[in-house]
Amino acid sequence: MAFVSYERVGRGWRSVIAAVLVLLVTAAFLPFREHLNPTEVALTLLMVVLFASTLFGSTSGLTAAAFGILCFNFFFLPPYNTFHISGPENWLAFGTFVITALIAGQLSGYARRRAEESEARQREIERLYDELRGAFEQASEAEALRRSEKLKSALLDAVTHDLRTPLTSIKASVTTLLDDARSGVLDGDSREEFLDIINEETDRLDEFIEGMVGIAKIEANALNLAKRSAALDEIVAIAVQRAENLIGERTLEADIPGDIPNVFADAASIAEVLFTLIDNAAKYSPDGSHIRISAAAAGGDLLELSVEDQGKGISPEMRERIFDKFVRLEEQDIHRTGSGLGLGLAIAKGIVESHGGTIAVTDGDGGFATKFTVSLPTGEKQEINH
Repeated sequence: MAFVSYERVGRGWRSVIAAVLVLLVTAAFLPFREHLNPTEVALTLLMVVLFASTLFGSTSGLTAAAFGILCFNFFFLPPYNTFHISGPENWLAFGTFVITALIAGQLSGYARRRAEESEARQREIERLYDELRGAFEQASEAEALRRSEKLKSALLDAVTHDLRTPLTSIKASVTTLLDDARSGVLDGDSREEFLDIINEETDRLDEFIEGMVGIAKIEANALNLAKRSAALDEIVAIAVQRAENLIGERTLEADIPGDIPNVFADAASIAEVLFTLIDNAAKYSPDGSHIRISAAAAGGDLLELSVEDQGKGISPEMRERIFDKFVRLEEQDIHRTGSGLGLGLAIAKGIVESHGGTIAVTDGDGGFATKFTVSLPTGEKQEINH
């Protein structure tokens, strides 16, 4: 995340930088204050508060808010160059700015702290999971069972945290909106921002629960697949349409030959696998890059469906591990905001293997860094046998 690189900046210096940012914006707007609407100035100063809170934490956000309040009053509310405020409309503008700046700064700082805690818990889960694998390989059965119980406890703690974190954000936003319904101090943009928080955190909860349910079904061999002969281009179209909002500034191209045979599979499940691979490619490749989907007959009643991206690539030692539960690449490699427990590729592997297929990652071809390849049985022979 963007603020990680600033961890070594001392707290005092962070507050100084936040104050300097407010003063720079004030100095830039001051020559034009006769031609500016106070609302425009207030929104710009609020952006500085949000930036400082997100980058440096809530203390720096409060510093930026305090300096912003003073500068807004002194320089941009009549009478100028005094702390006196004239007129009810100026008092209303000042009060709205004060409340919004303080709330927004605290929420941004709160989100930053929760993200740091989530990353720390993720690292702890991965460490414990590695310990568990090592226990089964090297230690006695009793030692492995002891570590298994330790992992279960850590996973329960993680699940509780990843449910509580979005719920806390939702609760804070709803409480603010309810208070505003009585006081009416927030403007339309501020209310929309809190509603966006609620919407995003609700989606995060849904994605988390779906991931846990999916991995549980795979481990219990309870996927209930409805296999049939399915057209590959239709499966690709479903996955691409669902992934449109995730692509961003990247270019997605599909190369599916018209004579490619059907697959014998549960179409919805394979579309879910393809969506996961597209999402993964978009998350780990920069804006302006290309993502390519291709398919080809592989012989032996199999066909291969591939997704390639132009990210940094995956090291050979990680190519098997990324299909394990709770394993993800480094946070600094992510080019799109996202988080989770690292279950997506584990679920994708389980779905593919339940179809009698395989999934693997290799180096890409022709300018592409990473290539995920899914091998699946074709439809004709399987349909006859079925």
